[in-house]
Amino acid sequence: GGTAMRAMIVYESMFGNTHVIADAIGKGLEPAGVVVVVPVPEAGRELLGDVDLLVVGGPTHFHGMSRTRTRKWAIAIARNPKSHLVLDPGAQGAGVRDWLGSLGQGHTRVAVFDTRRKGPAVLWGRASKGIGRTLRAHGFEMVSKPKSFFVTKDNHLKRGEEVRAEEWGQRLVMRLVSNGAANVDRPGQPPTSKET
Repeated sequence: GGTAMRAMIVYESMFGNTHVIADAIGKGLEPAGVVVVVPVPEAGRELLGDVDLLVVGGPTHFHGMSRTRTRKWAIAIARNPKSHLVLDPGAQGAGVRDWLGSLGQGHTRVAVFDTRRKGPAVLWGRASKGIGRTLRAHGFEMVSKPKSFFVTKDNHLKRGEEVRAEEWGQRLVMRLVSNGAANVDRPGQPPTSKET
């Protein structure tokens, strides 16, 4: 058959929850091909070249994507001696908002997710909506509705969310296969052509 699907999952994680979800989505995608899971600070543009599916996720801070200020707050919270939270290794780098700003135009198929408190999205907001909006504005093609995974009020993943994330990864594969994106070169384009 053709080449396996290539997927890249780019995540921003402060306390490790979004990292865990990103890994679980990767596990769901893995049987279909090659999956790279990278924190935002390591996600260079050059990695995106050959990807069939890009999955981007981050935590919800104050109704949307994190900002420099909210990331600093998260770091300060984790560093408080009374805190049980541990900073994710990628937490000190740039956030998903900056990364999206540097992306430029693309046409890769994308899916987006976030981690947030359970409850009405109008109250808590959803980072995934902003991530998806930005990617669409850059020309990327959404293959799924934005997905939220839930954390408790003390910032631990709710039970079962890892399993949900893995299942969502599996569904994304099915969607790509039914759209004919996996295992076929795009029609009318030699596989080597690079759009200028």
